[in-house]
Amino acid sequence: MLILVVNAGSSSLKYQLLNMDDESVLAKGNCDRIGIDGHVSHKTADGRSIDADCEFPTHTEAFQKLVEVLTTGDAAVIESMDEISAVGHRIVQGAEVFDRPCLVTPEIIDQIDDLRELAPVHNHAHALALRACTAVIPATTPQVVVFDTAFHQTMPPKAYMYGLPYEDYEKYHVRKYGFHGTSHRFVSAALAEAMGRKIEDLKIVSCHLGNGSSITAVKGGKCVDTSMGFTPLDGVLMGTRCGAIDPSAVTYVADKHGFTPDEMSQYMNKKSGFLGVSGVSSDNRDLTAAAEHGNQRAKLAQDILAYEIQKYIGSYAAAMNGVDAVLFTGGIGENSWEVRESVCENMDFFGIKIDRELNRQSRGKLVKLSTPDAAVEVWVVPTNEELLIARDTLAVISK
Repeated sequence: MLILVVNAGSSSLKYQLLNMDDESVLAKGNCDRIGIDGHVSHKTADGRSIDADCEFPTHTEAFQKLVEVLTTGDAAVIESMDEISAVGHRIVQGAEVFDRPCLVTPEIIDQIDDLRELAPVHNHAHALALRACTAVIPATTPQVVVFDTAFHQTMPPKAYMYGLPYEDYEKYHVRKYGFHGTSHRFVSAALAEAMGRKIEDLKIVSCHLGNGSSITAVKGGKCVDTSMGFTPLDGVLMGTRCGAIDPSAVTYVADKHGFTPDEMSQYMNKKSGFLGVSGVSSDNRDLTAAAEHGNQRAKLAQDILAYEIQKYIGSYAAAMNGVDAVLFTGGIGENSWEVRESVCENMDFFGIKIDRELNRQSRGKLVKLSTPDAAVEVWVVPTNEELLIARDTLAVISK
């Protein structure tokens, strides 16, 4: 059974085609620069590829190109879209409306679009992509939406409510939602399997670290708290996002610069974080290289990130009354031994000790880093959101 997984952004359309008989990836790619000029990159499991400029005025043309590269030419992997059993879509914001995957209908697409105020960069783009996909793929092919926020819907009110007047929650839905939920759900389950433990018995701190980062407390397989909030801006320092700061600093800086609210939002989302602190780059690899050459601001940015993650581990240990394991995932979490080492330093009180040599040798693979005498296990767990979306999609259409 073949499942197409789609992750649509405002100007991009990433995809993977999976064979669910063995969960292998047949092809993957990206239709990029939608609405600008257009580019497609496509690669098959056996090494065939396409890399070409295209015209993508809208998501519809991007989907048409997706169908074309999958079914025709030298890098085709299927003869017809009729071979695909379903399409699974990643949706960033489901708010309190969606707490599980569901089949796509015109009404569901409208509801996703109605939530665009809560995720202005993402949800409208998701709705556009869903409508484009509906127009391009066979009408008999079911589509399923999987929500990043759904995993975090198990948080208790004391974790997701803010100290604003309650009417802001009732009228405007202002609360913590959390993000990266699909990743946190995948890696926490994968960790339990690797540990040979039932996830219902585990207390896990999941650290998804990349250009966007979030830390989640997973108790018994359910989220009880997470670092990202009303938007993905909250939490730890990120590539271009400032993370959590004093709200009065926001109004103060906006006043000093003469920013409008939208301009201040752009400032915190696009010009802050690693980039803003270091003045070098939003990429952790660039910061590591700069720090090695003595750049103190680059080192400071990395120190801030590690320190903030340590504080989240401590607070989530309190929230869950203990921690059995800490896991690292995402582009930075899986590949940066420097960040992992910095986070695990001086954490002996929590029972966190890692084999430094093993940590330095480990990149992008499932591995246990903690020493035999450590009370808390530390792991690297590669994430695979596309596979989990495909599994969710298969489960929905099989009902």
